[in-house]
Parts: sequence; structure tokens; C-alpha cells
Amino acid sequence: MSPNRYNPDSGFPKDTGILKATRLIYNDLYTMSSLAPHQPSPQECSTAMRSVRDALDLIGGKWKLPIIVALSNGPRRFKQLQREVLGITAKMLSKELKELEMNNLLTRQVQADAAPVAVIYTLAPYGETLFPVIGALHNWGQLHRRHIMHPGQAETVAEPTPTARPEPVFS
Repeated sequence: MSPNRYNPDSGFPKDTGILKATRLIYNDLYTMSSLAPHQPSPQECSTAMRSVRDALDLIGGKWKLPIIVALSNGPRRFKQLQREVLGITAKMLSKELKELEMNNLLTRQVQADAAPVAVIYTLAPYGETLFPVIGALHNWGQLHRRHIMHPGQAETVAEPTPTARPEPVFS
């Protein structure tokens, strides 16, 4: 760690952006739950951010969200997904589908009665719980683009509808 980010007295990083944001979130949660707000320690901040890191690990990367969005339009066969998620290789699609299935975000159904054997991927109900998250990311991304491209303009964005499906990206 560089000297400007490390506090040698405490042994923990200084309050850089993520720690400040975590402290604000942590204090807001305590305030909303009517507990007295306090200044959380770096360990408490790290624990509070664990679920955010887990979520980002799961849906982060180049391919997971495009796959989820494609499946939000209905069940798909492997080749259909590969055509809709532009640029993904068969090997990468297979890897990403396995990870999404392992995390219960999609289901995989083999239809052996078809010739050739068909494998159908469907977004699981648990995967549909990502729709508000995707909507929020979409809205924030638009806000961020406006902020960077047109500094000083109004920076408001509509709240995503909790049950809204993401806009079809691959039609």
C-alpha cells in the first residue's frame, strides 16, 4: 500500500472513498434501525461490505449481466444465447452458465427426447431478484455518463420499478 493510503498508527487504510461510503451506509443502517449511530471500525466496515463484494463477484465481469438480460426475455438454448451475447465464445458461455446455475440464478433442463439433445436455460425466480439491481445499475450508469459528459447539469434519475424486467438488449 502506498504511504498516502495507509495510517501507520491504526494499521488500517485511511478513510478513502470506499471506507467513507461504507461508513455512511453503515451509519444509515444503524440510524434507520433506531440504534445510536457510531463510528464503525475498519473491521466492521469490511464485514458490512462483504455482501456487496459477494454480489459484485457473482454478477461482475463482461458476460454475466448480458446472459441474465438475454434470459430475461425467456428460455434459451445454448446456441441462441451465444448468438444473442455478442462476442462470447462457446467455452466462456459454458463456464458462465455453470457459475450462474451453481448460484441458483438459472436452471438448466436437458430435453433428451429431442434430436439432437436440447439443453434449455431459464432464468430462475432467484435470478429475477436481480432485476431491481440491474435497473439501479442502469440508472446510475446513465447518471454517471451525463455527469462525465455534461458536468453541472441536473443529476437526477428515476427510481427503478422493483418488478421491472430489464430492457431487452439483444433483440
